[in-house]
Amino acid sequence: MLDVGFSEILLTSAIALIVLGPERLPKVARQVGNWMGRARAMARQLSEQLEREVSAEELLKEQSKPATIAPPATIAPPAAVAPPAAAPSSSAIRDARLTTAAAMHANEPPLAATGDSKLPND
Repeated sequence: MLDVGFSEILLTSAIALIVLGPERLPKVARQVGNWMGRARAMARQLSEQLEREVSAEELLKEQSKPATIAPPATIAPPAAVAPPAAAPSSSAIRDARLTTAAAMHANEPPLAATGDSKLPND
């Protein structure tokens, strides 16, 4: 920024001491330091704001670019869903089991009527 060496600072301090005097010099130096701090803070905030604006603009450009991926297929609306059926009662479950067991046994051959305790195909 400013290329100020030690000799320039020493010369400026000597002139300020002569012009302002020893009583006012500390107050003026404190004020100048505060102003410099504020100026640096404002410059830092400005640069941060500019960086944020640039990054936001880059994001907008990136989002506005056409996607290279194929567009998603349109999704069909869901079919009408039937309301859930009421839970079957215990007697309905028992009747269904008996019906299933009767259907299974209907295809079996009858046992021999000879009183033989052996099963067929044994």
